[in-house]
Amino acid sequence: MVKPHCLLPEQEVPGLGVTYRGVVTAIRAPRNPRLLVRCAPLVLVPILLLASTYPGEYRVPLSYWLLGLAAAAVFLVGDRWPLPASVAISGLAVPMFAAHSWGLSGLVPYLGAIALTEVTMRERKAGPVVTAAVCWALAVLAGLWFDSYSVFWRAATAVETAAYVGLPLLLGLYLRAQRDLATTYRAQAAAAEARRQQAAVHARVVERNAVARELHDLVAHHMASIVLRIGVARHVLADADPRVQDVLDDVHATASDALSDIRRLLVALRDPALGEVALVESDAVRTEVDAAVERTRAAGFVVSTEVDPDFGRLDAIGRLTLLRVVQEALTNVMKHGDPAGEVHLAVLRRSAGIAVRITSTARGDEASNPDGHGILGMGERVELAGGTLDVGATGSRWEVDAWLPEVAVAPAHERASAGGDR
Repeated sequence: MVKPHCLLPEQEVPGLGVTYRGVVTAIRAPRNPRLLVRCAPLVLVPILLLASTYPGEYRVPLSYWLLGLAAAAVFLVGDRWPLPASVAISGLAVPMFAAHSWGLSGLVPYLGAIALTEVTMRERKAGPVVTAAVCWALAVLAGLWFDSYSVFWRAATAVETAAYVGLPLLLGLYLRAQRDLATTYRAQAAAAEARRQQAAVHARVVERNAVARELHDLVAHHMASIVLRIGVARHVLADADPRVQDVLDDVHATASDALSDIRRLLVALRDPALGEVALVESDAVRTEVDAAVERTRAAGFVVSTEVDPDFGRLDAIGRLTLLRVVQEALTNVMKHGDPAGEVHLAVLRRSAGIAVRITSTARGDEASNPDGHGILGMGERVELAGGTLDVGATGSRWEVDAWLPEVAVAPAHERASAGGDR
């Protein structure tokens, strides 16, 4: 038994989705519905004329065919020139009204009413609307004049003319009001979304400041105390076993580095403009990347690297993001990769930025989850840095592609001027 399946496009296209037995089938929406509406008369007019043709009894004249198709063709170009199209269709309606059509073919001249509706909907000034309405009213009066089955000079003539002209006008005004209302709603929705984003940014700033205060008042204080006490212990135990001194020196260095990192993070959390915060020095990025590669090799993986020694003009957040992407990707390789396959790391300059690409072979019974917390965290970091991230599997290969933009360096005199303004 063959199960139905659905091939979804790589890029999302607005449309509808139909679910049948658990299978979702995408239905593409028309790319240009206005063009379909414009072309509709070219199809409907011949259908109406053919439906009014009865061999041996009545046949639509060739002149009527030409006039009807001409009106449909003019309507097609009405999207660009609505007023000239409306006037021309009203003019073509006069000889069609005079031809005494029969059956559904009599509806063809009323394409002028649709053209009048469009002019009323699209034009803001009264002049074009009045012009189109007068031309259509004259066409309707001409049709009533040529109607041999009724008397022209009667009250019903005025009523019919008012209906044939007034209804398209009212419909056009209604559609214009609905379009304006939709525009207003979209503007209000955009303003509300902007306010929501601003409130979210403010909330994040407040949260960052709260975290910075906690780090400063609690963690940094305790870490500084640890560094101070270890320093005192090194002096007190100056004559102790050298191995003890080595341990104290290592703990003192580690605690000092941690305190420095905390202070950098404090600056980053409190400063919205993170471009000048040296969270990771440029020279340290290559060292940390090499360390992450060596850890992966120590886990039994064969790692080939292609790392550009110049990381360009990445700012502090960009350098930190690059390092974290490499570390998280290689950690995922050690968790989910196949040691028998090769791991390749490339960090190269590309398109005014730095491109990071890590490829590996996933184990057959286990694959990294593209929605896992680690990958989601990478995506958030890259997005905050203004870059892009693409993670996925290609066959048996697992690929992580990231791109981080460089920042423009201001000229020296501008930087000096900015420093003086402070």
